[in-house]
Amino acid sequence: MAFFADKASKPSTRSSVRDKAFEGAYISVDSLLKLRHIAKDVTLQTNKKSSAIMDGDSRTSFRGRGMEFAEVRPYHAGDDIRNIDWRVTARAQKPYTKLFQEERERPIFLVVDQRSPMFFGSVAQFKSVYAAKLAATISWAALANNDRIGALIFSDTSQTDSRARRGKHAVLALLHQLHTFNGALNSPFMPEQHNTLEEMLTDIRRAAKPGSAVYIISDFHDFNEGCKEPLSVLSRHTDVSLFHVHDPLEKILPLQQNLTIASGDGDGQIDLSGQSSRFNEAFSQSFERNQEAIRHACQVAGVTFASLSIDIPLEQMLSDVFVNRTQRRRGGR
Repeated sequence: MAFFADKASKPSTRSSVRDKAFEGAYISVDSLLKLRHIAKDVTLQTNKKSSAIMDGDSRTSFRGRGMEFAEVRPYHAGDDIRNIDWRVTARAQKPYTKLFQEERERPIFLVVDQRSPMFFGSVAQFKSVYAAKLAATISWAALANNDRIGALIFSDTSQTDSRARRGKHAVLALLHQLHTFNGALNSPFMPEQHNTLEEMLTDIRRAAKPGSAVYIISDFHDFNEGCKEPLSVLSRHTDVSLFHVHDPLEKILPLQQNLTIASGDGDGQIDLSGQSSRFNEAFSQSFERNQEAIRHACQVAGVTFASLSIDIPLEQMLSDVFVNRTQRRRGGR
């Protein structure tokens, strides 16, 4: 059965006691701090070369002189002859060129959805909590890599954005923002006037600097045709990844006689008892169509897409999304 926190019985203060009592429905600052230990296995990779040059630690392939040596490859017409590796050339009996790497900045910019539809879960945690944990882990990984980190966090009716900054204080400030927005949730139902994904995609273009790696974490429940253009424009100047966070119940309804989805405030209930297998199949197909539409839009825009089910442990998901992807790139696959 899907569950929501009961806001009638929820303590009025956003204390650590409340966070612990409603663990899974709300995130605590302490739990976000503890995610630092699993971030050590996360390597944030970018698909595009950064357009900004400074003293950051992220590296992109670059051919030139005076940069850090990377590797050698066979000489191509047009290569600078000053970069020929004469020792390798002599051994191979054909010319080889040195390739170099240039230190380039690649700020990390997080976009985290904390709107009411994210306040839902049928397993151990809500989508909103999973999204906050993922954002925190990426933040810690950015700190370990000495990358600057910024964010846009939005709820139904408010948003906050912070420019990308480097250092532990920037990460801690972001974690507290995540905790604040997450703690304000109390219903899965959105007000009539609310922030839309289309509006947020437009705002990201203003907040994220060109060359940034942008990670958008949401359930994308309101992804529509109007989102495609701002997503495409954003992708021209940044390296965008979409993380589609979803609950297992949103994909497949369980085959049981008594199934009721209810809100904690008691104002809304959906009785799905006795639904036919045809209804369940149509339900699953609807999810697949919506996700495929998002995936296709990402493919057209040159955006990385990942589907994240919240019943998958965070450590396993991070391995699937980041570690394995890095290994595939290094292996040339």
